[in-house]
Amino acid sequence: MSLVNILHMNAGDGESSYANNSLIQENGIRQAVPFLKHMIKGLANHVVFSDRFTFADLGCSSGTNTLLVASNIIDTVQEVCDENDRKVPQFQVCLNDLFGNDFNTIFKLLPDFYAKLKKEKGESFGPCFVSAVPGSFYGRIFPDQSLHLVHSANSNHWLSQVPQGLESNGSNICMARASPPDVYQAYRNQFHTDFTKFLQMRSDEVVRGGSMILTFLARGVADPSNDDCCALLELLGQSLVDMMKEVHIVFSDPNLNSDTKII
Repeated sequence: MSLVNILHMNAGDGESSYANNSLIQENGIRQAVPFLKHMIKGLANHVVFSDRFTFADLGCSSGTNTLLVASNIIDTVQEVCDENDRKVPQFQVCLNDLFGNDFNTIFKLLPDFYAKLKKEKGESFGPCFVSAVPGSFYGRIFPDQSLHLVHSANSNHWLSQVPQGLESNGSNICMARASPPDVYQAYRNQFHTDFTKFLQMRSDEVVRGGSMILTFLARGVADPSNDDCCALLELLGQSLVDMMKEVHIVFSDPNLNSDTKII
């Protein structure tokens, strides 16, 4: 089965859910707000959105971070309109993630989100329409020339598939210090392919003069074997190897009444 059909963050709002374990992502979103404001102010000078402003959050996942992004964008557009004595447009918010994403958790937050908008901005504000658009952002997901703004945070470092040519990577689950050069090249090639495709798809979907703001993980040094890159994933990989040696890996089969141990 393709990864696009099964990959997703932990659902719900429990202790181990993505919604309750995404503080680092939230901090990244908040740090990007000054850049978001600067970009939207520039966008207002080149793009006409007097009646409707449509934006997409790609790789939105679930939880309060998703609506935090929407709030930041709406607040900034209203600020720009007030500064330029313009009528605040209607907002169309398009939330995108893979098919297995927990959109239901987001939908449960919408009543409070809408109520907060009305309380802070008045009954005459909006309206604001939030919709979900499931699918991989490495393909087309919106009509031609339909988006004024594309936002994506903590998503573009996820590849569309496992790179080809990792046979020499041994027991590593990612690029590691022990990986040979061809493994680094395989990951580099896959990212180049994916990101090029991402930009090509958005070039058709974003209106002329529209903008994108993308934030995602990157290295602070050029050397991909440096601890700045994959140290945590290497530790995870070593833990999995140790668990295999001790026969401690257990998986749950929905067709069985109990967990099954891999031996």
